[in-house]
Amino acid sequence: MKPEAVIFDVGNVLTSWVPEVHYDRVLGRAARERLFAEVDLHAMNDLIDRGAPFRDTVEAWAEAHPDHAQGIRMWFTDWQHLASPRIEGSIRLQRALRAKGVPVFVLSNFGTHYHDESITGMDFLADFDRFYVSGVLGVAKPDPRIYEIVETDSGIPPDRLIFADDRADNITAAARRGWRTHQFESWQGWARRLVAEDLLTMEEAGL
Repeated sequence: MKPEAVIFDVGNVLTSWVPEVHYDRVLGRAARERLFAEVDLHAMNDLIDRGAPFRDTVEAWAEAHPDHAQGIRMWFTDWQHLASPRIEGSIRLQRALRAKGVPVFVLSNFGTHYHDESITGMDFLADFDRFYVSGVLGVAKPDPRIYEIVETDSGIPPDRLIFADDRADNITAAARRGWRTHQFESWQGWARRLVAEDLLTMEEAGL
């Protein structure tokens, strides 16, 4: 039987998430490499993904590392540029599914700001049926508990869920619970998988 709901990660599925690209543009590669070597900005972001307040956390790290304060503050002030560009093919797939009445969910390691700062550059988030966001839930992928939350809240059996994520560890954790999974590399590959699952036609998938 075909899946009852389709679940999308956000970063590198619906929108690019490689902050280093923007930092290279603004600071230059050498300065960016020095900043990222001396300050673990991805660890800072992990705290935000687990519910720490976005702006306050960035400001606290900037104050703790005054030599890099300007670059650290870019994580907040330039956030829209860090999470770009949008992956328009994936967004079209999400909208095609919803137009057919297929429930579409978000399951993402994301701060609580997903509903404010992000929404201005990510209008597509308004089109999802359910949101499972680590910063709100207090648990992040690939912890099995976050997948259990999705199952319990949605009431959909694991083998009727299909989930796209770019990270192998997140996909593996979902597969261990019996979910159907797709490791995202391109929107076209994801489209072909949705066609194979009989959720979209080739035309609907943009193929």
